[in-house]
Formats: sequence, C-alpha cells, structure tokens
Amino acid sequence: MMSLWRDLEAAVEDRLQYSPCVALLGPRQSGKTTLAQDIGEAHDGIYLDLENPDDVEKLENPNLFFAQHETGLIILDEVQRMPGLFQVLRGVVDRDRRKGRRSGRFLLLGSASRELLQQSETLAGRIAYLELGPLNVLETEPADLQKLWVRGGFPESFLAENDNASFRWRQDFVQTYLERDIPQYGPRIPAATLRRFWTMLAHTQGAVFNASSIARGLDMEAKSANRYLDLMVDLMLMRRLPPYFKNVGKRLVKSPKVYVRDSGVTHALLGLPNMDALLGHPVVGFSWEGFAIDNLLAALPELATAYFYRTQVGAEIDLLLEIPGHGLWAIEVKLGHSSRPRKGFYIACDDVEPDRRFLVNSGTERRDIGQGIELIGLAELCSMVGALRQPKTVVKAKKKRGAV
Repeated sequence: MMSLWRDLEAAVEDRLQYSPCVALLGPRQSGKTTLAQDIGEAHDGIYLDLENPDDVEKLENPNLFFAQHETGLIILDEVQRMPGLFQVLRGVVDRDRRKGRRSGRFLLLGSASRELLQQSETLAGRIAYLELGPLNVLETEPADLQKLWVRGGFPESFLAENDNASFRWRQDFVQTYLERDIPQYGPRIPAATLRRFWTMLAHTQGAVFNASSIARGLDMEAKSANRYLDLMVDLMLMRRLPPYFKNVGKRLVKSPKVYVRDSGVTHALLGLPNMDALLGHPVVGFSWEGFAIDNLLAALPELATAYFYRTQVGAEIDLLLEIPGHGLWAIEVKLGHSSRPRKGFYIACDDVEPDRRFLVNSGTERRDIGQGIELIGLAELCSMVGALRQPKTVVKAKKKRGAV
C-alpha cells in the first residue's frame, strides 16, 4: 500500500524531547498506530496495545513492568481502555525525574479527547497533548483534492482501490463506532437511534445546533441530544465551532455550529458513494464548507482559536481565525470557483474589522477582488496557515515513511 508522511511526526518528536509523556489523540483508523510505531523504531520503543489481552496481561503489575523497561520509549495504544493507568504513570514519571530522566518516557495513543481520558488524573505538568486527525490537504497531492473531499481523510478510505471500496470501508467504520466504540463511554445507546442522530447531523452539516429541534425529530429529550453530541465531540467524530461575539454590539447567534468532522463519513452517512452522487445532493455546498474548515483547523498553530460569526439579521463569516501575532482572519468558503462573497460577509467584516479577509474556493487562482478580500484556493490557504506554526524539529528518523 502507498506510503504516507504524516505532518505531525515532527511535532511528536519535538514534544518527546522535553515532556515525559506525550499523548497522541485522534479517532480510530486515523493513522496513530503507524505513526507511533515508526517513531518507536527510532527510540528503542516497546509497543503495547491495550485492546490485546496479551499486552494487557503484561501490565498486571504496571510498576514492575515499567521498572523493567526504564530505557527506551514505551508506547501504550488505546490508553482510554485503562484510565486507572494514569495514576501509575504519574508515580513513574515522578520517580524518573528524581533519577534525572525528564523526557521521552511514554507515548500514549487514544481515540478520545483529553477530557474523556483525564478523568481523575490529569498528569498536569507531565504530559503534552497532540491531535492526529485524518489526512489533510497538506499531506496529500494537490491533484487529489477532489478525491480527499469525496472519500475523506481516513487512510484506508482515501487509499482504497476505487470509490466503491472506499465507500464500503466507511460504512463499516460507521457501524463499528455505533456498535462497539461509542457504547464504551456511557449508558447504552441503541445503535439505530445513534445512527439516526448522526445522519441528521450530516444532513444539517454546518448548521447551528438546536437540541430541541433535533430531539423532536428523534422523539427524545433535548438533554439526550446534547449528551449524544458531547460524546461524539469527545470521540472526535463531530466538531463544535463556537460563535464569536467579542466587543460587537449586535444581536448575535450564540449557539455553536456543528460539523461531521470527516467529509467521507458525512457522505457515507448520507449514502453518497462518489462525486456524481455528491454533486446532486443538497448537502454538497455544506459538505465543502465542513471539509475546508476541518483542513484549515488542522493547519492552525497551537494557540490559535477558531469561531464563526453570525448576526440575527444574516451577516455571517464562515470561519474566523484568531492567530497570535497575526491578528484576526475572516474566511468565506465557497464551492467551485466563485469569486464573490455573499453580501452578509461584507457586513460582518464591517462589524468585526478583521486584519485579513479571504474568499477560499476549490480553485488555484489567487488575486485581490477588492475591499481587502483575497481570492485563494483551499490548498494554498492551508499552506499559508500551516507556515505560521513554530519551526518544526528536524526528524532524524526519516529513513522510511510509515505505510498506512
């Protein structure tokens, strides 16, 4: 199978140089294990899969196991399966510090957010968190932009032999999450109910979340809809984009917008196996918007924050980026090669006075279109945003790129 270089490898290497624990979080099948095993080879690493009974047995006495492997890197995959292990890791890290070892001890892989992982022990001051999502436009070829949008960025889906094989993989991925993964994290939720909830969110991709409306459509209570969304956000399957309302004296929409994070999963939930089916569906523009936003957020510097802006009378900015040292960027997302923003974008920019204004589309042209707005392609804007990150560590272990 094709080999892929994951952009995050340098960041993981950097964190291992100063932090005793590094947690690499991301949804299942996003490539965490492959990336971690490649890094482990360069660090004399030991890999344990906490979903493998044989590996779990090795940790029956974790203090003894860690004491027997004081050198090299220990990689613990699916660490959310053993939340009690975090208390043990705290003691091990503190003992290592007294012995003079202060970094590069553990690489933890998890398929849930830090809020879901931390529980009673946060490892504060002892751990650095990074997120590995599906493949993005900075990790794939420019010619593959359309394929990445249709299939999404999960490596097995993106690299499938054809669209039908990719679509079947994503359908299986959705079913596995519904039947096995999501029920691990709370009260038993019927898979059929959760599928209807997830599919409804896909149909309303990029809409302001209205728990009462969703609940009525599914014959449940609003608090249940909120709880389901919280869980799917924690599992990094959904994104909640908060509203921006700083120093603006307008009547604003103050509920978050929600997106299915991977465009390929959106299309699988809606039964859209290829580009022809997607282009004929009402969700097509909102699918592109979610795809563009997810890719831009994957490229953001760590301390940057993202919002949307919308007033009650229709002024709207699809994505606002607050980037330390670079100000506030307003971004309008358009499908195709459209070169004019909506009227509401101009009004919204007058409200928030951003430092830069962009109209991002699926083309490659870049030019000034007036009133301080730059027309730019998605791939180029992602590259521009990604270049604002801190300089990356040069990874010495590039002797091979991880096969997915």
